[in-house]
Amino acid sequence: MGINTERDIEANIQIGPTDHGMVRLFIEADGIEIPMDFEPEEAEEIADEMRAAAQAARLVKG
Repeated sequence: MGINTERDIEANIQIGPTDHGMVRLFIEADGIEIPMDFEPEEAEEIADEMRAAAQAARLVKG
């Protein structure tokens, strides 16, 4: 499965700070829970990558 492979899977995502000073992405799908914790600096890098991907997607859409 790659970035361009479509799947018909419903998932929920929650994003927020933890009580340990981390940023958590919590993904839940088909009974599977995936908590991913990041240092604030890592979370900012991920946010920058998401912004860049959104901008690139806009260009593809035309």
